[in-house]
Amino acid sequence: MDRRQLIEYVRSQRWGVVSTLGTDGRPQAAHLAIAATGRGELAFDAKPESRKIANLRRDPRIAVVVGGADGTTLQCEGIADFPEGDDLLRCVDAYLERFPEFAESIRSGTVVVVRVTPTWARYGDYRTESPILVEIPLGG
Repeated sequence: MDRRQLIEYVRSQRWGVVSTLGTDGRPQAAHLAIAATGRGELAFDAKPESRKIANLRRDPRIAVVVGGADGTTLQCEGIADFPEGDDLLRCVDAYLERFPEFAESIRSGTVVVVRVTPTWARYGDYRTESPILVEIPLGG
């Protein structure tokens, strides 16, 4: 699997779980809609007052798992940020292309958009007796 396939996989799955670190260092997870930009960044939205946003403002390290329902997953670790300008537009476009039902929340500003830049990723296919695990090269 390469970056292009990572993008296609995320776009085919729609949902995932993000894990952030609470103030005490314990993981906190949330299931939500996740999109992929053409660059392989992940994008999701969340309410500004949510735990995950407070956690990411303090510590941008994040883990994300996409998929699972069909016996395949994409596990990612990376750095989250709150994009601005053209970066924000790219993330919003990718997100709303996949989730147009959330357009009003984005437009009204009741949510913030989070961008995840993966630094490590692994695809897993667990549909056979011998699982297939593939690390995805993410360099430049």
